[in-house]
Amino acid sequence: MVTTSALTLILCGGTVKQLATVRLTLLRRHLLDKVPVSDLCEELSLQPTVFYRWQKEFFENGAAAFQTTERPRRQAEEKQKRIEFLEKKVQTKDEVLAELMAEHIALKKSLGEL
Repeated sequence: MVTTSALTLILCGGTVKQLATVRLTLLRRHLLDKVPVSDLCEELSLQPTVFYRWQKEFFENGAAAFQTTERPRRQAEEKQKRIEFLEKKVQTKDEVLAELMAEHIALKKSLGEL
């Protein structure tokens, strides 16, 4: 758990990820540990309206925590790699076929069939 002094330090100049952790820690303390909002806000010299805004954002965006965005993104990347592999394979086959056809035509010309 993050200490009060660490929370104050992070609020005053921490990174976005640290601030998100602070917000979640405060909400967890309030919702699970039943710490009153007034106590939390007093510890951090935070306005209660700020806390309630964070709580509102948390509940509005809560569904995002249960959505899996990694799997579709990874599948799309795998499909793109597969497409690139197959396109390269087709290109190689086309080049080999063109080379064989050129040799075939040259052989026919040398035998006088063309």
